Amino acid sequence: MAAIMALAPILFLLLALSALFSAAETALTGASRARMHQLERDGDRGAQWVNELLSDRETMIGAVLLGNNLINILASALATEVLTRAIPGAWGVAVATGMMTVLVLVFAEVLPKTLAILRSDDVARVLSGPTLVVVRIFGPIIYTIQYVVRRTLNLFGVRLGMEMDVLAAHEEIRGAVEYHHSEGLVETHDRWMLGGVLDLAEMDVGEVMVHRKEISMIDGDLPAREIVAEAIHSPHSRIPIYRGDPENIIGLLHAKDLLQAIAEADGRADAVDVNSVLREPWFIPETTSLKDQLSAFLKRRYHFALVVDEYGALQGLVTLEDILEEIVGEIEDEHDVAVPGVRAAEDGSVTVDGSVTIRDLNRAMNWDLPDDEAVTVAGLLIHEARRIPEAGQTFTFHGHRFGVLERKVNRITRLQIWPAIKREGG
Repeated sequence: MAAIMALAPILFLLLALSALFSAAETALTGASRARMHQLERDGDRGAQWVNELLSDRETMIGAVLLGNNLINILASALATEVLTRAIPGAWGVAVATGMMTVLVLVFAEVLPKTLAILRSDDVARVLSGPTLVVVRIFGPIIYTIQYVVRRTLNLFGVRLGMEMDVLAAHEEIRGAVEYHHSEGLVETHDRWMLGGVLDLAEMDVGEVMVHRKEISMIDGDLPAREIVAEAIHSPHSRIPIYRGDPENIIGLLHAKDLLQAIAEADGRADAVDVNSVLREPWFIPETTSLKDQLSAFLKRRYHFALVVDEYGALQGLVTLEDILEEIVGEIEDEHDVAVPGVRAAEDGSVTVDGSVTIRDLNRAMNWDLPDDEAVTVAGLLIHEARRIPEAGQTFTFHGHRFGVLERKVNRITRLQIWPAIKREGG
């Protein structure tokens, strides 16, 4: 009995240490990286240690697990040693096993981990200092274990580098946004904006550009008065100027430069030398990512670029506004021509212009049509139908019914889409 009484404080101490290790593991893996970085910038020492530990998450977890297992095994061995003296034979081992299982499970695992889940950030900051000491003590052992694990996995064809990114940052942020949106903590518009920022690196300019057939251009061979008149009546401030063939763009006419030239010519449009105010066109490949192009726009302080394919043929144009609209949605000013591409009908269907992009339709109707294989709604229909449908044909895919209202030559110009189909019993 005396041995059991002497064992009690030792077991209490070991279980307390085990509880701290369990709480540290759960809190550090569940702590908010964004909040820790902000607290570190505010001078919080605990947050600084948390970030240091999370910079090598695998080593941190390995050290904590090693310490926790050492303590649990030691506690179980001591309990078995003492209890087998008081209760000889297999019954002593059984009692020690049962008792330690309950104690470890309740007080060293479930209880501390539950607290760590509820207050991850606070617990992580409190335990970051002791955990950092443990990591530095057990560091060499953990590196050796990691080496053995990798060599063992190599035998089965699984190859891991010494540095391994556990979570992709973009997907982690996107998952957090989607989760908080489903909980009602993030509004739909904010969800689209945050998602648009993350999508910039995955999209290229060919997906947001204005197609060449829709570009407003001016023939540079026209008399100066006619060029000035077309430029004034255009809703755009930057207009490509071509000569002979629309593919042969010789420059870009900026409304501000034109107004200055008109002022210098005392208001006489015939006296304006249009060629002298043209800016050099900027050509970019259609495979340029939106993220890279946004950076290029900001670096060059030039907000207009012409998009060409691998053969140098003109495909369209893209502006800074086009990229920003992928983040914030449609931007309109008092000079924009209102051409609604999405019109809701009383029967619940939606009439859509074929040139409307899938992303814009998804945002307008809060739908989730895929945009991996096509940019526009017409392109999606053609991709799914595997042909160019005739007017009057209907198709059902992705939970929606698509009807072709109008086709011009080989272009689908107008469609009618019925919302998500509700299955019986679903």
